[in-house]
Amino acid sequence: MTLLITKTLLTKTACTKTARTKTALIKTIPTTTPPTNSFTTASQRFTNLSGQVAAIALATLLAAPLAWSHGDVTPQPVDIKGLELLGDEWLEENPYREDHPQHELAVDIGARAYNSNCAACHGLEAKSGGIAPDLRELENGTWGDEWYKELVTNGAERNGRVLMPRMSDYVSQEGLWAIRTWLETVSMETTQGQ
Repeated sequence: MTLLITKTLLTKTACTKTARTKTALIKTIPTTTPPTNSFTTASQRFTNLSGQVAAIALATLLAAPLAWSHGDVTPQPVDIKGLELLGDEWLEENPYREDHPQHELAVDIGARAYNSNCAACHGLEAKSGGIAPDLRELENGTWGDEWYKELVTNGAERNGRVLMPRMSDYVSQEGLWAIRTWLETVSMETTQGQ
């Protein structure tokens, strides 16, 4: 079988354009007609279906990292060596503020603890990429401490889906207050004039 390609030529007369089709053999493209027996047709359909399944599987595989782009959110242990121990009862406000003698140590520990436990969802340097709240917007001081304590001790859930685990189940009070101490150093309230 041969595929015949035609060409349409435009000719111009005094006031009108007239289209004429001129058939010309421009290129001969050999084609073959597949055999029509049922085995070959079924085989071709299976091959086409296999290709489609492979394409869907590849697309799913390539899209999977997007679904898990915030990374592994398994809480990691926090080394609090050198920090004053706070006991089992949760304090109402951050004990490691600037007037505390271990403030700088708490900031250092908090920065490391944040990077290994919080940054995957809340973003590097607490700059959220939209997955979770931007923690730089958390108010400094007692009111912010209340909100922070509520979330780290109870976690966050919506429609039965855990959005944030109870971090106090994994990280000590000292480690979590150290994270809060670091967060206050990068908060928008602190850095506005800088």
